[in-house]
Amino acid sequence: MQSRGQSPGRGQQVRVHGAQHVPAGGTGQRTPGSPARTADRRDQPSPRFSGNDHLPNTFARIKVVGVGGAGGNAINRMVRAGVEGIEFVGVNTDAQALMTSEASIAIRIGDKLTKGLGAGGRPEIGERAAEESADSLAEVMRDCDMIFITAGMGGGTGTGASPTIARLARQAGALTVAVVTKPFDFEGGRRRRSAEEGIAALRETVDALITIPNERLLHMVDPKTTVTEAFQIADDVLRQGIAGISGLIIKPGVINLDFADVKTIMQDAGSALMAIGYGEGTDRCVNAAREAIESPLLEMNIQGAKGVLYNITGASNLTLYETSEAAEVIRAAADDDAEIIYGTSIDEAMGDAVMITLIATGFDEIGALDVYSMRSFGREREPERESRFERTAARPSGAPPSGQGGQTGQGGRPSAGGPPVYPDDDWESESSIIRFLRER
Repeated sequence: MQSRGQSPGRGQQVRVHGAQHVPAGGTGQRTPGSPARTADRRDQPSPRFSGNDHLPNTFARIKVVGVGGAGGNAINRMVRAGVEGIEFVGVNTDAQALMTSEASIAIRIGDKLTKGLGAGGRPEIGERAAEESADSLAEVMRDCDMIFITAGMGGGTGTGASPTIARLARQAGALTVAVVTKPFDFEGGRRRRSAEEGIAALRETVDALITIPNERLLHMVDPKTTVTEAFQIADDVLRQGIAGISGLIIKPGVINLDFADVKTIMQDAGSALMAIGYGEGTDRCVNAAREAIESPLLEMNIQGAKGVLYNITGASNLTLYETSEAAEVIRAAADDDAEIIYGTSIDEAMGDAVMITLIATGFDEIGALDVYSMRSFGREREPERESRFERTAARPSGAPPSGQGGQTGQGGRPSAGGPPVYPDDDWESESSIIRFLRER
């Protein structure tokens, strides 16, 4: 049993299987014990503040919880990329998948229900597994300032367990942000419907929800991209989304952004978007700003956003005039009364290029452009606690979800008849976003 404030040793991992732990790379033999207390980064001395024990306590404590297969893959990529200042937690019903997790803490949920064999693609099993292991999950959520939840929607564990994990995170007082993907079209209608249900349930339990449609990635990569590579790119987009937001908090800047700034924009925000834009040469800051707000990965338009936070990163040759030009582009796209918070960071490695990381929120109040109108999925509460996913599974495959009696037109609004009509995608504006996706 680890004592509070004691981190796993280098190359070690705390595994929580109900009430069992095993270090990664060990013999596989499990010694009994109680659920692990997570490593407390603020309790550890910092080289920068040796002799000032109170100073490390001012740092925001951030955890990333990867749920299911896609969430676990995203965490592995973050660990390999050397993302610092974050503690990683892997959550799965599949014991075999957890054995490959590089997270410092791995939690196998629903042992009694699944026997460590996974959720079988059934979100209701994932939800029940999370409820079964709620105590172990709640212990991990304690004493955190911010918790990211990342998962691929449409499967069993990620779709079903993520809303429960988000609820526990918010109950623990953490700013809770979910970054999730929607399935590719080739994965089938059933998986897409499960994803819709899971996203709607997740939206009700997080502070801010960022969704990334995998299908749009197909229009942004080489046609010869293999299926394996497509899923790897999707997993890496999850990594870049979380790393982009957490980097605003962790990395100091000339005009510094901190946890309080992120919290101001993202707390109780509902739907959100996060984008990264790059620019080089003449008008580099303007081009980076435009690329960020016009990213083809975004399902919502920044226009009308009530809250915007952005950071400009460049070398020491970054000028005040350039940053002002970028600010004008972003300010013109947002709502006139939007709260805009900005920062500037110097990184000589950028050379002649600049990067703009942007977060925008406040869409739910004005009717966000979401290609699926999902707010009503899973919102009904019945006297007896029945899984929202079990209610969905009980419907005939062609029946509309509860509260979705009509077909939807553009922007999720009812149409007079005929098949659903969704907004056309404009792939002309993708510019160098492809390079961003391939950087890993």
